[in-house]
Amino acid sequence: MISKKMQDAINEQINRELFSEYLYISMQAWFANQNLDGMANWMDAQGKEERFHAMKFFNYLIERGGKVVLKAIDKPATDFGTPLKAFTEALKHEQFISKSINELMDLAIKEKDHASRSFLQWYVDEQVEEEASVDKVIQKLKMVGDNSQGLFMIDNELGTRVYTPPATEA
Repeated sequence: MISKKMQDAINEQINRELFSEYLYISMQAWFANQNLDGMANWMDAQGKEERFHAMKFFNYLIERGGKVVLKAIDKPATDFGTPLKAFTEALKHEQFISKSINELMDLAIKEKDHASRSFLQWYVDEQVEEEASVDKVIQKLKMVGDNSQGLFMIDNELGTRVYTPPATEA
């Protein structure tokens, strides 16, 4: 059985992961409105990944005898200014999620909850990948600056991203 404190913290994380999905869907819409379909595709895949993360927490909580309590999801921003600003915002958000995962890990360690520590390690590792993935796009956008041909090439590259759920079940 999972502790009430850990249950509450995981419910907060479920909300954060669902907000992440919502934020990336909002970014997807913004990019689609800018005719940057590749970037919209990248955000679509990212949103699906965040949904997977939320459901993985959801199922874990149930498996441990906890109660899932869904909360309202905050409204995400809808205007991101430029592709660089949008991806910079995405990186800031991923850094926030990393901090949140680390705080969950700290709680699991404090509570000597070895099952949660084991479960959370996947997220710790995943967040390294998440931040690196967004940062890679940011660095490319900085390289091309205002060059529309460069932006077109990056957009085409990001259009090739396909979301494939990890082999482990949510």
